[in-house]
Amino acid sequence: MSPQQEAPEDQVDTSDVGGLEEVVPEPLMPVWKRIQLIQDFREAHSDTYVRVLEVLTAIALAVGYVWWVYLYFFGGGVSL
Repeated sequence: MSPQQEAPEDQVDTSDVGGLEEVVPEPLMPVWKRIQLIQDFREAHSDTYVRVLEVLTAIALAVGYVWWVYLYFFGGGVSL
């Protein structure tokens, strides 16, 4: 390839490229707008969002473990 010619991928102008709203059919736009709201929220609050989900998961796992231990020792499954 000579220096004057550009590769085909270099000739594409990507400065004004939109999202999927260009391809989503009109009847599905309300659903797509909801998905966009969720994605915007995740982009804006991703660190806090992930921390909250980690804390909720840790609490759920801890409660489940304590419940399992309670059932194991006091549920009649083991006679001491």
